[in-house]
Amino acid sequence: MSIWAHWPILPIVLPFLAGAALLLLRDTRLGCRAALAIAATCAQLLAGGVLLAMTDGWGAASWPGGAGVYELGGWAAPFGIVLVADRLAALMLTLTAALGLAALIYSLARWERAGIHYLSLFQFLLMGLNGAFLTGDLFNLFVFFEVLLAASYGLALHGSGPLRVKSAMHYIVVNLAASALFLLAAALIYGVAGTLNMAELARRVARLDPAGRGLFDIGAALLGIVFLVKAGAWPLNFWLPAAYASAAPPVAGVFAILTKVGVYALLRFSVLLQDVGAPAPFEGAWLFYCGLATLAAGSCGVLAAQKLDRLAGYLVIVSSGTLLAAFGFAGTTLTGPALYYLVASVCGSGAFFLLVELAERNRSAAADLLAISFEAFGLQDRYDAENTYEMAGVAIPAAMAFLGLSFFSCALLLTGLPPLSGFIGKFALISAAIAAQPHAPLSHVALFVAALLLSGLAGLIALSRLGIRLFWESERPVPRLQWVEAAPIGALILLCVALTFAADPAMTFFEATAQSLHDVPAYERAVLPTVEDAAGNAGRSP
Repeated sequence: MSIWAHWPILPIVLPFLAGAALLLLRDTRLGCRAALAIAATCAQLLAGGVLLAMTDGWGAASWPGGAGVYELGGWAAPFGIVLVADRLAALMLTLTAALGLAALIYSLARWERAGIHYLSLFQFLLMGLNGAFLTGDLFNLFVFFEVLLAASYGLALHGSGPLRVKSAMHYIVVNLAASALFLLAAALIYGVAGTLNMAELARRVARLDPAGRGLFDIGAALLGIVFLVKAGAWPLNFWLPAAYASAAPPVAGVFAILTKVGVYALLRFSVLLQDVGAPAPFEGAWLFYCGLATLAAGSCGVLAAQKLDRLAGYLVIVSSGTLLAAFGFAGTTLTGPALYYLVASVCGSGAFFLLVELAERNRSAAADLLAISFEAFGLQDRYDAENTYEMAGVAIPAAMAFLGLSFFSCALLLTGLPPLSGFIGKFALISAAIAAQPHAPLSHVALFVAALLLSGLAGLIALSRLGIRLFWESERPVPRLQWVEAAPIGALILLCVALTFAADPAMTFFEATAQSLHDVPAYERAVLPTVEDAAGNAGRSP
């Protein structure tokens, strides 16, 4: 077997080994721990990039059909556990590694010392995310959900403080309840269909009798609720703004992609079940109206937010609502532009979460929050008489200019204003929605376009209001920023700038990804054995 055939397992093995090794290293060996964490995350980024190239047909090691299947233990699906690397999975892997690397580098300024096992938990979070995007069966999706959630619980509590503990406990309780519901839904689906393999599931559902189909629809409805909780959809997203706002900045930065795991799962299952009649909430109209409701709730939260960190949380909800509403349209018309928007919004949201703490540094609200963590863990950083946090290390020049330009760039990205990729993503979504009008109700198109425009206006109003308060404060001392904090923010924004200049080839790739995603027969042929073997297995299955 070629070495390239083992590549899909690397995004899971690398963070697992790195996280385990970091647990064995003493906390005093800061340099070794940081180097290992960065090396592991860079290796994951490389692995994601190689998988992206292989699924896109680059090089002799590319996979026919654009999907590679890795059979764990040499057992073929549907009985064995398989990992499936297609264009969409490889895209999400690469995006996760890029965002994770930026957040990890930012945290090396001081945040990894504000609690225990931060770097290990960070790697286990990446492992869970990568596994969720790669897995080919429902049970292992549950397993990887639990891995990433267990790591996220520790990260959400990282840094201590009563506000952080309170919001993190809400986050933990809601997700524990969702996990129990996930297990119940998986058990019900397996009891009816006799399989949890995603590719095999669509075939089995088509052969269910009316009673069995009713039970399957109940299990699918429970599963959809779980995914909607993960996606931050209304009305199941009440926990999100406080949890994200209270988390440490690099933790909130990497959390920007957690809601997209739920969106990814909803999209994957709705496409796989489209030919057999996708049940609610995977059916298009359900996704569309759920997305609109999420957009409306997120926009109201954006207008009501009085702090940047809560505003960032509501902007994540707005992006999830936009994606859910776009995926609610039938066919592939909006899927490609939605994936472009997903990449731009994740990078923009991640950069904004990292920027918030820097922008509010030396202001009393942020200083109070930081003081809790630093005092609780006895860090050597201190506050001066004016409650100004003194940073160790070399400060970057023109700090306020950098903060202002970064804030302005994030505002353009997250509100969809020209000329950056956020505008291109929203413009492509609106154009695709109008082009889909012969096949989509005119009311859907009008509601979608109005929701996108109004959510952008709400974001512009809120960001302008808070930006004026932040940067027009005449007596505020100039904050000191370290290069290790500024570089990740600049890198994420530059990634969005590159996506803007490469909009044409990027959109071509996203359109190809959308076509590949909706080609369910090709996915089934890649995952399952030959037609004859599959028929024989189906005859022996319950």
